[in-house]
Amino acid sequence: MSPACQLNGSPGRRKTARLTPIDPTLQTTRSATSPSGAAKKRREFDPHAFLATIGEGRKLVLFQKKQTIFSQGDPTDAVFYIQTGKVKLTVVSKTGKEATIGMLGERDFFGEGSLAGQALRMGSATAMTDCTVLRIDKKVMMEALHREHEFSDLFVAYLLARNIRYEEDLVDQLFNSSEKRLARILLLLAHFGKEGKPESVVPKISQEMLAEMVGTTRSRVSFFMNRFRKLGFIHYNGGLQVHTSLLNVVLHD
Repeated sequence: MSPACQLNGSPGRRKTARLTPIDPTLQTTRSATSPSGAAKKRREFDPHAFLATIGEGRKLVLFQKKQTIFSQGDPTDAVFYIQTGKVKLTVVSKTGKEATIGMLGERDFFGEGSLAGQALRMGSATAMTDCTVLRIDKKVMMEALHREHEFSDLFVAYLLARNIRYEEDLVDQLFNSSEKRLARILLLLAHFGKEGKPESVVPKISQEMLAEMVGTTRSRVSFFMNRFRKLGFIHYNGGLQVHTSLLNVVLHD
């Protein structure tokens, strides 16, 4: 008979079983050592929490508008994650000509070349607006990617999406007119085509910068912008606003 059960009663009476209470300390010990208890105790990794808080090898850095985050030729010792604001990526040629190669927003990574063996930055990153950026040391980022599969999946998915964007940019540059390229860039800046509610207001950007991104002259950009405005695709109201109707320029053959 189980030690937890004891018989109680006199010899002439029917004997009944009485359950002896189990020590609550023993219950706690058993639940903690059971598979389900161990699973509850095991820490679950949250990639978004990892990217939202400071910790070992991670720190939040505030950048003011037009402030340099890193420069071309700097050591590649960290990866960056944008929490708020917008960042511009540029490259300067040996002859001194500067080109804008990307504009990033919230939840975008940049500086990931450090993970691929780059010793020096191949371009510069500058804050287009006031920014809050999480700086993650290269070693910490590598350890997290190897240890946490959920975070690794998130990061790989981002890199694949970014690679697709680069391919689309290349095709756009090779086969589309400068008018279509400008329309596509304006739509991308306004976040049309992304998940969630689109931002119709484009951050303040000069026509010179748009010309760099499109690969044409400022005068051509000015001509097309005036044309888009007259057709009602865009308008100025304290800032540049883009309407979904601008998609007609991109989709029209």
